[in-house]
Amino acid sequence: VSAAMQEAIACREIAGAVTLVATPDDILHLEATGQADIAAVKPMETDAIFWIASMTKPLTAAAILMLQDEGKLSVDDPVGKYLPELATFKTPDGQAARLTLRHLLTHTSGMPEATREQYRSARSLAEVIPFYANRTLAFVPGTEWRYCQSGINTLGRIVEVVSGRTFPEFLQQRLFDPLGMRDTGFYLTDAQLPRLARSYQSNGGVLQEVPIAFLNGASPAFRDRYPAPNGGLFSTASDYARFCRMLLNHGALDGRQLLKPGTVALMSRVSTGDLKTGFTEGNGWGLGVCVVREPEGVTAALSPGTFGHGGAYGTQAWIDPVKERVYVLMVQRSNFPNSDASDVRGAFQEAASQQGQ
Repeated sequence: VSAAMQEAIACREIAGAVTLVATPDDILHLEATGQADIAAVKPMETDAIFWIASMTKPLTAAAILMLQDEGKLSVDDPVGKYLPELATFKTPDGQAARLTLRHLLTHTSGMPEATREQYRSARSLAEVIPFYANRTLAFVPGTEWRYCQSGINTLGRIVEVVSGRTFPEFLQQRLFDPLGMRDTGFYLTDAQLPRLARSYQSNGGVLQEVPIAFLNGASPAFRDRYPAPNGGLFSTASDYARFCRMLLNHGALDGRQLLKPGTVALMSRVSTGDLKTGFTEGNGWGLGVCVVREPEGVTAALSPGTFGHGGAYGTQAWIDPVKERVYVLMVQRSNFPNSDASDVRGAFQEAASQQGQ
C-alpha cells in the first residue's frame, strides 16, 4: 500500500493519503503518506481530517435503517407520508408517481435536483425540501438508475421528521458517539481545523490548491449552512473504518448492536435488479451503497458482494464480507475524471487486498 501511494504522490496525482485496512476485530494497516499541505510542507498524519463528500450517503442510509429497525418507518413507505409537500410528484406522462424511500436509497427515484444557488441559500434541511416539490420526475420510479443528490437529502429530512431531532443530532447520538467517531461531523471545531488536509487539483502535472467545492468559500467551521446528507461530512480514516467495521460485523461493534444483522444484509445486497448503474462496470446498488456484482477493472481485487461508497475528492471505503476486510482510502484531489475509476483508487485496492493475506 505504501509503495502504491508513494508512486501516486511521485506522479503528482495526489499530495498525500491516509490508508487503512481492517478486519472485524483489528487494524492491519494504518499509514499516512505524503503531505497534508504542500505550501506549508506539512506532512500527512494518520489523524488528518478529510471532506468525505458522498461517503456521507451510507451514514444517511444507516440512519433511515435504524428507524426501520425500531418500527418507526419502512423503506417501502411513500415519501409523501413523511413529507406531504413531496406527495404530488408526477411521472413524465403526467401520472401520479408512487415514490418510496427505497427509490431514494437506490437512486431509482428520478427526482429533480436543486440549483447550486438554491443549496447555497439553505440554512436547514427543512428549507431544502421545497426546492424539489411540485416538479416532474425524470422517469417512473424504479425503472432507471440515475445518481441523485436530492433523494439522499430528502432521506435526511425524513430522519428529522420521524426522530424529532436535527440530522446532525441524530447521527451524533445514534452513530458517531456509540461508534467512537470523535472527528466526524458536518462542522469542524476550531481545534480540528488545523488537521484538515488541503484539497488539490492536478493541472499539467502540477498540484494546485483548491477550496472545498460545496462550502462556496466558507470555512468548514461555518455553521450557518444546511447539514448535507448527500455529502456534507468530514471524517478521518480511523473514524470511518469504525462505521465500516460495524457493517462488516453484521451491525455490531465493541459489543454494541447498532443495526440488526438482517438490516445490514438488506442494505448490502443489490436492490436494483438488472438496471445498469454507476460508476464503474459490474456494479449494482444496495440501500445507500454501491455493491460489486462482478469485480472488474478498478474493482478487480475485490470479492463479489463487496459494498461501500466513494467521494468526489477521491476518497473510498469498501467492505469485503468474503475476505472480511475493510479498505479505506483518504485523499483530497478535486479533478479526477471519474474518482471511482481513478488509477490511485485502483492501485490502493489492489495493494490493500494483499495486506495481511
